[in-house]
Amino acid sequence: MEVFKDYAYYYNAFYQDKDYRAEALQVDSLLKKYGKDIDKVINYGCGTGRHDIELTRLGYQCTGIDMSPLMIEIAQQNTEKEGMDISFSVADIKGYEPESKYDAVISLFHVMSYQNRNQDILAALCTARKALYKGGIFLFDVWYGPGVLSDKPTVRVKEIEDGQNRLVRIARPVMHDKENVVDVCYEVFVINKKSGDTRTINEEHNMRYFFRPELEILLKEAGFELVDNIDCLSLEETNYNSWTSYFIATAV
Repeated sequence: MEVFKDYAYYYNAFYQDKDYRAEALQVDSLLKKYGKDIDKVINYGCGTGRHDIELTRLGYQCTGIDMSPLMIEIAQQNTEKEGMDISFSVADIKGYEPESKYDAVISLFHVMSYQNRNQDILAALCTARKALYKGGIFLFDVWYGPGVLSDKPTVRVKEIEDGQNRLVRIARPVMHDKENVVDVCYEVFVINKKSGDTRTINEEHNMRYFFRPELEILLKEAGFELVDNIDCLSLEETNYNSWTSYFIATAV
C-alpha cells in the first residue's frame, strides 16, 4: 500500500471510536460563547470530514481543506453518503488563498502543532486571517507547553482489531528542547488475523508544543487579538496538567 493509503487505513482504524459528535458540540458551544452570528466555517486540516459533517448537522455552512488528497477523497465520499453539500479541497494551510470570507476558522486535532517552525505557524495564522471577516473567530487547539513539560511524553502502545486485522501501534517520542518539538515515531504492526501475515508501517509526526506568550505575539503579527486559551478537556482555565489547549482569537 502507498504511504497515504496506509495512513488513512490505520487512522480510521485507531480513531473509529472518536466521538466527533461530542467534539462538534464542544466547538459549537465555543463558537457561540466567543463569536457572534457565526454561519460560514472553514476547517483547516479537515481530515476525513467527520467534524464538518457533524457541524453541518448543527446548522453551519462548512468548508474543509487538507493537504492530503486521499483524506479529501474520503471526506467527499463521507459527505456523499450523508447527502450533504460540503466543499472540500486539497490545500496547504500555510499557503492557502481563500476564495471567500468566513465567520470562523477552526483547526482541530492539533493541526497547528504540525507547524514546527516560527515561519510555518505564522504563515498558517496569516492565511486564517485572510479567510475571516473582521471580528471573525479563529479557534484552534495545540499541544500545550506547560502540560507537555510537566508530564513528558513516554512510549505508548495501543492495540485494536477490525474485521480483518489486529493492529499494534507503538509510539516512541524524541524531545527537542531548542525547537519545542516532539518527534513521535510510530511503528504500526498490521497482522492479518486469518493468515498471520504482518506488515509494518513506520511514520514520524513532528509536534510542536506552544506557550501562550509566543502565540499571543504571533497572532498579533498575523492580525489577531488573542481572547482566551482553555483546557481542551475541561474547557476551564489551563494549568500544568493541561496537555492540550484551545486558543481563541478574533480578527482585527
